Amino acid sequence: MAIEDDVLVIGGGLAGATAALAAADRGVSVRLVSAKQSTLRHASGLIDVLGYAPAGDGLLDDPFTAVDDCPNGHPYERVGLESVRDALAFFDEIAGDAYEGAHTDANALVPTHSGTVKPTARYPAASAAGLASDDRDALLVGFETLPDFDAPLAAPHLEAAGVPFSARGVTVRFPGIARDDAKVTRYAHLLDRDETVATAAGETTAREALAEIVRPHLEGEARVGFPAVLGDERAADVRAALADQLGVDVFEVPMGPPSLPGMRLEDLLYDALEAAGVRLTTGVPVVDYETGGETGAADPERIDRAIVDRNGTEIPHRAEQYVLATGGLVGKGVQSDRERVSEPIFDCHVPHSADRYDWFVDDVFGDQPYARFGLPVDRDLRPLDAADALEFANLRAAGAVLGGYDFAAEKSGSGVSLATGYVAGRRAAEGCR
Repeated sequence: MAIEDDVLVIGGGLAGATAALAAADRGVSVRLVSAKQSTLRHASGLIDVLGYAPAGDGLLDDPFTAVDDCPNGHPYERVGLESVRDALAFFDEIAGDAYEGAHTDANALVPTHSGTVKPTARYPAASAAGLASDDRDALLVGFETLPDFDAPLAAPHLEAAGVPFSARGVTVRFPGIARDDAKVTRYAHLLDRDETVATAAGETTAREALAEIVRPHLEGEARVGFPAVLGDERAADVRAALADQLGVDVFEVPMGPPSLPGMRLEDLLYDALEAAGVRLTTGVPVVDYETGGETGAADPERIDRAIVDRNGTEIPHRAEQYVLATGGLVGKGVQSDRERVSEPIFDCHVPHSADRYDWFVDDVFGDQPYARFGLPVDRDLRPLDAADALEFANLRAAGAVLGGYDFAAEKSGSGVSLATGYVAGRRAAEGCR
């Protein structure tokens, strides 16, 4: 017997979670199947829309002005500006006060751990006091045991980027942690629980000890930026306590993977999935599928069931509609070998040159063809074959598995995942009989 749901979403990242939530919001039964831990924990936690236009130069002040100008086949061109806005509004309802940026169409510029600025449409409340558009001077604080954030190097990089404030960076010892291989969650949990730590002056709490270490380094700055490890479940309390003890605003600087802001976003979305009644099946891959159902001679096939491998046992899952949100080349939702580029579950068409030397250019910073590898889709996000006909009548795709855009160059990864996940989930729900 097959496990049955109205909509089956394959993939547990931002696109998959959004698709599942958008479908469930329409009152249908939804199951999300994920082969591995969500990639959200490796992401910055920032929600970009479009930092740089696909065909233009320079940073976009208002990303929405360029959405309608995206080239044919770009995911934004497929779903349209209104759907991009609807998806962001949907995210805002889910995120609540955990994220900011909904008050304006302008991109916010968020400093990163490398000293660059990231254009983004929504950002964690933890980063709000650190925006690069703020002209207040900032002190960046790094930790000796956390080499991924070199604050004395990041500060001059920020100034070189043209921010309207002075930035200084210092490196201090984090109280209670002596090893340089401690997980970022250890820093967060120590501050969450405000554990007792030993200092030269005796025992005190972690938050108070950290404030005491940082306070002598302040030289009139109005705000202090720390690597994004300031708590997890009680992150707002940690920031408030440090701000009160230091007498300045406190903000977090997004870090590389593993990322606490990414983990917090994952928790936020998965709590919403649970509240929406979405059934979760994690740690198992979809390895095959079967077609069936009544179709006319000229109609595309319908997926009847997806086959999940649970510890060597194949378990069929049947749904009316399917959403594929397995990621791109990095997430293995698109794969390549020396002969071809392919989508491994349904073998959907991935346009690419037969000559693998055409997949890239020699300039490492050039416009790389492989960056746009992915599935072509119609305006309902249904994958198309080489003849532009539907691959399947009841399959939609969302997120990085889509082709026609370069999320890294455009700074559009989260926005595309949100917009296409939202549209795919809505359309899937509407397609249930």
